Amino acid sequence: MPAPEPESLQANYGRGAFGASLGFGRRQALVMVDFAQAYFVAESPLYANRPEVLGPALQLLQWARRQGLLVCHTRVEYRSDGLDGGVFFRKVPALKVFCAGHPLGQVVPELAPRADEPVITKQYASAFFGTSLASLLLAQGVDCVLLAGMSTSGCVRASAVDAMQHGFIPVVVSDACGDRHAQPHDANLFDLQAKYADVMPLARVQAALTP
Repeated sequence: MPAPEPESLQANYGRGAFGASLGFGRRQALVMVDFAQAYFVAESPLYANRPEVLGPALQLLQWARRQGLLVCHTRVEYRSDGLDGGVFFRKVPALKVFCAGHPLGQVVPELAPRADEPVITKQYASAFFGTSLASLLLAQGVDCVLLAGMSTSGCVRASAVDAMQHGFIPVVVSDACGDRHAQPHDANLFDLQAKYADVMPLARVQAALTP
């Protein structure tokens, strides 16, 4: 007898064990994760070659501001010797571009934070690990975080998983996230949707949350 056809990934995950919808909670905040020059300047060792992410990210940011959402930004910064980056800094040598004062660590100008928008400085992948972000969100009554940023397989994924583990509903805005290759980008969005977050494009977020 011929061997049975292998089950597709979609069929394997589509039998009801994964992928329930979480909704949008009662109050949402936008977290813009690490939109640093390092991912958009060709000479950078972290260059992702994903300029197409900036348009949706800017639309998301402007929309969130018009809606009056709390908007937070994250940035990575290390001491000049990288000591505060621990094992992570050793594992990824390219993180040296985030040492204090390096121009590649700055947010791309079009997505720069406003003076009234909190900026969370971090040393690790998650926006929540070792930072005050969870306390800030809880104090403002937020129970759902919209996530956009760089990179999908790194800091966006880690932030989404930690958001869920802190009790926030994570909504990953798929077209406002980017990675240096399509395969990790797509694989991580698939896995986040299955297990940890709701993943959807900007248009769907806007349709659901615009009065």
